[in-house]
Amino acid sequence: MEYRQLGNSDLMVSEITLGTMTFGEQNSPEDAAQQLDYAVSRGVNCIDVAEMYPVPPRANTQGRTEEYVGRWLQKQQRDKLIVATKITGAGRGMEWIRGGPRITAKQIHAAIDASLTRLKTDYIDLYQIHWPDRNVPMFGSSEFDPSAERVTTPIVEQLSVFADLIQAGKIRHVGLSNETPWGVSQFISAADDAGLPRVASIQNAYSLLNRTFEYGLAETCYREQVGLLAYSPLGFGTLSGKYLNDDGAGRMTLFSGFGQRYNKPAVTTAVAAYAELAKQLNLHPTLLALAFVRSRWFVTSTIIGATSMAQLKQNLDSLDVQLDEAMLQQIQAIHLRSPNPAP
Repeated sequence: MEYRQLGNSDLMVSEITLGTMTFGEQNSPEDAAQQLDYAVSRGVNCIDVAEMYPVPPRANTQGRTEEYVGRWLQKQQRDKLIVATKITGAGRGMEWIRGGPRITAKQIHAAIDASLTRLKTDYIDLYQIHWPDRNVPMFGSSEFDPSAERVTTPIVEQLSVFADLIQAGKIRHVGLSNETPWGVSQFISAADDAGLPRVASIQNAYSLLNRTFEYGLAETCYREQVGLLAYSPLGFGTLSGKYLNDDGAGRMTLFSGFGQRYNKPAVTTAVAAYAELAKQLNLHPTLLALAFVRSRWFVTSTIIGATSMAQLKQNLDSLDVQLDEAMLQQIQAIHLRSPNPAP
């Protein structure tokens, strides 16, 4: 396991991060503890959570993931682990979270205190805005719609609250998620102009099915020293190949309407092509997909998630797979035929 500096922060994160969004929905507290123990035994030191988890989000389960991680965390050596959680963004309903989540001073303070209580810890290493307070296209929507504009908290005001939380010792660093190049640039500029904390990271989707990060965000994050925590490296499990023969017992079959980003017309063709390439290379499709994401120069850590120990072990075994230039060229050939079918 390699450890890499996250942006310009002092956090050294493992090249694999354990995602936890199934804890509390598909995984019990015992499952969660087993996964966490095993991941740490393999060298994982970064655990990613969110106040809205588990998924799919529901009023009666919200916060349960943090609670499960908290039960485990209180028995660990806290300073050996990097705990990342997220405050829910605006504009996607979920009225059960603070009567309708926003990134305002009052709501940020309420959210962090609730997360700290559930996680049974005094501080969060990386506190992330799950998605922007402002209107942006995300989760499969690729077009900006000016007619969807809404009232939003100015970025400098958001950063000011996070600065207060850092001063109070409740968080160490700030991160973004599901952000755009404009958004990252604005957060950096606002921080520099006002002498406020710079964001250390961005958590965005990146996989063989969605390489849009390469277009504008890769340059922005490189120049501004913002590290990428890549989520959905398996495209909600589609890149494992399990849905190709309609035998996949995953979230997309268990929960109606879930993962719409990966139900688009060109996804199946692309997945089949990558699965065939994996077969030619004598690799499981999961290993090919995860090794590709880990190989990208701009990826600081790849976030994996699993509902079973077998899946978790296979995901971590991808650390043993190194893709050479010939393999990468074969991947690129498929990408050129089927570019970003699930943006």
